[in-house]
Amino acid sequence: MQRDEILALVKRRQAAWAARDPAALAATHAEHGTVASPTGGVLEGRAEIERIYRLWLSAFTDIVVQQDDVLIDGDRVVTISRFRGTQTGEFFGLAPGGRHVEMQVALVMTVADGLVVDERRIYDFTGVLVQVGVLKAKPTA
Repeated sequence: MQRDEILALVKRRQAAWAARDPAALAATHAEHGTVASPTGGVLEGRAEIERIYRLWLSAFTDIVVQQDDVLIDGDRVVTISRFRGTQTGEFFGLAPGGRHVEMQVALVMTVADGLVVDERRIYDFTGVLVQVGVLKAKPTA
C-alpha cells in the first residue's frame, strides 16, 4: 500500500470512532484479520474483532478517540491515541458506574489491500480496571 492509501485507511478508522460505529471499525480489518488485545486476547476474524469494538462502545457510549501520532514504515503503521469516556454501560460484568476513563493507546498494525490484516493493541488495561473501580490502587508511601 502507498502512504496516501494508508493515511486514508487511518482516516476511515478515525471517522468510524467518531461515529461510534463498531461495524465500520470492523470493516477496516481484513475478513480473516487478527487483533491481539488486552481485553479480548487474540481475536481472529472480523466478527470477533467487531465484538470487542461493540463491548467498548456499549460500555463507554461517549468515548472520544483523539489521535496524536501516525507512524508509517512500509506496510506497518503505528497510531498513538488518547481514549476518553464515561462508563455508562456494562463492562466485563461491572454495572455502569459513571466513572470517567482515560488511557493512551498504541496500535501497531500491518496493512494490505486497504485493510488492517494484523493489529496489536497496547494499553494499560489494569489502569482501566482501577479507573472503573474493579481494582483498588495501592496508595504510594
